[in-house]
Amino acid sequence: MHDDRTRVEARLRRFIRERLEPAVYTTQQPLTVAHWQVPDEPVPFSHAVGQRYEPTTDGWTWGRAWSSTWFRLSGTIPPGWDPAATEILCDLGFTAGQPGFQAEGLAYRPDGSVVKAVSPRSHHLPCSVDDAGELLLYVEAAANPDVAGAYTFAPTGLGDKATAGPAPLYSLGTIAFALRDQQAWELLQDVRTLDGLARELPADSTRRSRILHGLDRMLDAIDPDDVAATAPAARALLAPYLAAPANASSHRIVAVGHAHIDSAWLWPVRETVRKVARTFSNALDLMDHHPGFVFAASSAQQYAWLKEHHPGVFARVRERVRDGRFAPVGGMWVESDTNMPGGESMIRQFAHGKRFFHEEFGVETEEVWLPDSFGYSAALPQIVRGTGNRWFLTQKMSWNQVNRLPHHTFWWEGIDGTRVFTHLPPADTYNSQLTPDELLHAERNFQEAGTATLSLVPFGWGDGGGGPTREMIAAAERSHDLEGLPRVEIDTPRRFFEQAEAEYPGAPVWSGEMYLELHRGTFTSQARTKRGNRRSEQLLHEAELWATTAAVRADTPYPAAELRRIWERVLLLQFHDILPGSSIAWVHREAERDYAALADELTALIDASLAALTGEGEAELVANATAMTVDGVPALGVAAPRASTQAVTWHRTADEAVTIDNGRVRAVVDDHGRIVSLVDAATGREAVAPGGAANRLVLHRDTPTEWDAWDIDDHYRRTATPLDTEAPEAVEVAASVDGTVVVTVVRAFAGSRLTQRISLAPDSAAIDLAFDIEWRESQKLLKLFADLDVHADDVLAETQFGYVRRATHENTSWDAARFEFCAHRWAYVAEPGYAVAIANDSTYGHDASRMVRRGGGRATTLGLSLLRAPRFPDPAADQGHHTLRVSIRPGAGIRDAVAEGHRLNLPPRRVSGARAVDPLFDVDGAGVVAETVKLADDGSGDVILRLYESTGGRGTVTVSPRFDAVAGVRTDLLERPDGEPSDTLPVVLTLRPFEIVTLRFSRVRGG
Repeated sequence: MHDDRTRVEARLRRFIRERLEPAVYTTQQPLTVAHWQVPDEPVPFSHAVGQRYEPTTDGWTWGRAWSSTWFRLSGTIPPGWDPAATEILCDLGFTAGQPGFQAEGLAYRPDGSVVKAVSPRSHHLPCSVDDAGELLLYVEAAANPDVAGAYTFAPTGLGDKATAGPAPLYSLGTIAFALRDQQAWELLQDVRTLDGLARELPADSTRRSRILHGLDRMLDAIDPDDVAATAPAARALLAPYLAAPANASSHRIVAVGHAHIDSAWLWPVRETVRKVARTFSNALDLMDHHPGFVFAASSAQQYAWLKEHHPGVFARVRERVRDGRFAPVGGMWVESDTNMPGGESMIRQFAHGKRFFHEEFGVETEEVWLPDSFGYSAALPQIVRGTGNRWFLTQKMSWNQVNRLPHHTFWWEGIDGTRVFTHLPPADTYNSQLTPDELLHAERNFQEAGTATLSLVPFGWGDGGGGPTREMIAAAERSHDLEGLPRVEIDTPRRFFEQAEAEYPGAPVWSGEMYLELHRGTFTSQARTKRGNRRSEQLLHEAELWATTAAVRADTPYPAAELRRIWERVLLLQFHDILPGSSIAWVHREAERDYAALADELTALIDASLAALTGEGEAELVANATAMTVDGVPALGVAAPRASTQAVTWHRTADEAVTIDNGRVRAVVDDHGRIVSLVDAATGREAVAPGGAANRLVLHRDTPTEWDAWDIDDHYRRTATPLDTEAPEAVEVAASVDGTVVVTVVRAFAGSRLTQRISLAPDSAAIDLAFDIEWRESQKLLKLFADLDVHADDVLAETQFGYVRRATHENTSWDAARFEFCAHRWAYVAEPGYAVAIANDSTYGHDASRMVRRGGGRATTLGLSLLRAPRFPDPAADQGHHTLRVSIRPGAGIRDAVAEGHRLNLPPRRVSGARAVDPLFDVDGAGVVAETVKLADDGSGDVILRLYESTGGRGTVTVSPRFDAVAGVRTDLLERPDGEPSDTLPVVLTLRPFEIVTLRFSRVRGG
């Protein structure tokens, strides 16, 4: 037999393009279209339906960027047309080459009920005519611009209405009644499955040859001039090839309908509200026509938006949840970043998310669903399990640049030893179409193939692309049991995890964080957004602490509703494209506005609580919200501060250096503004490496290969401009009213200006650096380096409820890839017997490296990434004014590092009042930190205390309530009892390294 495979494939491609695809809709009848352009922001149907609509011509050009236009579609179905075989085609001007990132629409009936969405790969609507054959529909069309374009990462003004321009973006396509030939459509799906399979099989495969032979016979049998009449016969010829069963050892795939919807990214939050309605309505429409279809969606926030803006659609979702076909997953408020949110924030992501799903649907989600976040903190397993979850799913680790994670199904072990069963879909996508190449990639890529048989594939177009389509469902049905492909079954994530864990209980273990070897710039981009997050977290800590204390001590009402609303806004802003700084200008402008408003609200709550606690008076008091005694003020209490015992002295030397000394710390600042010496009195040891400085400022070229706001590439290190080689504009010394001595250093460079204030306060064990920066750079990275005379093999970097170790060497490719890492409030550089702690108030990006020590040996350099200036997707990212604070504490222990992080982020709050306030708890245990004090979420009035072990060792703690506590009980992180209540007080506990403990105390009201 001659080899005619190439001829058959070419013949088939042309047949599909010219005959089969056009045969799906045989006849069309245009509809009458009218439009109303919304003047500004989107309006609801009730407002739009009463507007004056203007006639719309064929091909009308519409939609300036971010605008909305309502279209009214009307017409009479042609005589003899069967409404059941008729659909409405509604092409808003879609670009067929991509599924989303362009115009989108949502169709409504005249009564305001939602039909479904229209999108590039799903722009059909049902033919909903009345008894007289009349059709009337309204389509809300969003002119969303394609901000990404071809992902060249060129600067664009499309990310904000103010800079996007007035030009219309889209030209209307076909809007018409259309007769749909079901048999032609089914044949098209048959052909796509078999053709796609044949392309993936080896050239010498018997199965491939037989499929091509069958397709060739089908082409002979079908009449290209009458596809509709001959399609059934053509399908019959292909049926045996589709009936051949899969091999007994074939991989098994659970396909889950899904649409990953970023809560903001290349569009604002308000547009996500509409994307959710469109996508969920499409999923519901598919469920009405495909009984086996299952759809999973995460993010309680998105369901909450649906409930608020589209209660009718939300009611339909609730029904399908009851049926088990619409599956809430994730249990989080949003799919957040997991590197930068504080520990309490990560708990609240689950507390608020799971509470919503339980209140609205009566379900307990147990699978964490984070396919797209930029790496996963080593603290997560304990938080995941502690909030009632059993499983974890991500896909993003397949994006690693250098090293491949060695498992797809495994136990993930966190810093405290907790493990969670985890799956990384080997399909390497969360937007699958279930094509043969994707299914076979999943099978071939699966690293557990020798011992496990099952993987999960999320399918559907995300981010406004419309979600799953009927074509994808058809592909799943044809791949259910097909020779040459894995077996495919549509089911829920829960069913997948139950089966996967049952068949593979001895899965391998991955210990520690899942560091994404990409997107390292997200630790630094959009610094004001990050500062807003950190500040909001700390203000929430204070607001809950003082409101709880006031409720117990002064019987004031607890502002539960206000705190819940504020928490949920902060949790939204921790979404994995907002907090990381990778969204358009519109998103970050709104985030900064929201943070400012939240800070005002929280400050008002704090002030009101403290006023109720301290009463009216003139006594100068300090409210200490940290877990450590500060200046004689007890942890979590209010008292008069202890007077300073040691003054700060300073003098200039002959070479214009400034020495400042408070008896605990002595620092020398040279005439270039560099801290060239830092000695603590307790050890008498020099912290600064010979020839180095503790505050070197360096400007780097920052031109990543791609993904501007996301990435810092390691080549940035090869272009460095030190900012301290020339004398600054000024080096001035002054003493403040409280006795603090401040050395002010002013520098100008390129288009920017930087003022650094180096200060030492009386009795302080640390020197503080405060930066005021007017930043006017483009594609630059500003680093602060501390050259430390410490022989460290690794650096401890704070993460949620503990720390992780960061190597200072690049021995392995894994070490080298972590050239930029995330740390929260502090980093700790240590050798046996000596260490230096460096804390910050809003910086997350860090690096650690070794340097050759002058005089022999080696020293350690810790770098902090202060500012970036990427140009995409926000061309003006980070421009303007910034304030940042850093502290350096020589001769520190880990507990001191924790204390420095608290001091810098929770500064003492000075108030005037009549009386001191005792803390609600005495917490006595070295290394154990009281993280949170609040009232229980259930409104019972019980008091919640959350603790964690911070040093990485075992810790015994005694907790003594200082109010009329009736009993205490240990709970999970959702405040549900995890043991029997005990009336034995105080409570004595032993914590394992990094263990989180939540205690719940019932009380006598008024006590």
